Amino acid sequence: MPNLNGIGATRQINQFSPESRIIIYTMYSDKELVIDLFKAGISVYVLKDDPLSDLIFALRAVKGVGTYFSTMAPTILVRHMEGFEEKTTEEDSFDTLSQREREVFLLLAEGKGIKKIADELFISPKTVESHKYNIMEKLQATSIVDLTKIAIRKNLIKV
Repeated sequence: MPNLNGIGATRQINQFSPESRIIIYTMYSDKELVIDLFKAGISVYVLKDDPLSDLIFALRAVKGVGTYFSTMAPTILVRHMEGFEEKTTEEDSFDTLSQREREVFLLLAEGKGIKKIADELFISPKTVESHKYNIMEKLQATSIVDLTKIAIRKNLIKV
């Protein structure tokens, strides 16, 4: 998905159709991704490395309005809960960003300029600047470098 990831797509689907059942079938088991997907409201999370029978069971579960999570999910959740007390203000603050602010944040962290972001998101450069200001304030960042470091720590961009 070129302009949206699974987390963003899940949020949008749930916003417009809360009764939808969202299935994530992925090769990614990164802790932050899984936690964010849970928070976004997925119904099924299955890894591509899991046996095919797990996917079939998951599809049956979601058809019956149940949920199903990969055998990896409990391990990931336990690791998350162990570090819960150590959660930083930065992580708390990231959750307060709107969907548009997250899009702008990611593009800024990737090193794109204000004009390029405005063109890509079909908004004015002034609006991008406004989002940039709000993002930096919410995340207590003082520079684009700070935003890039946050994005790397959250595994939103790779270096």
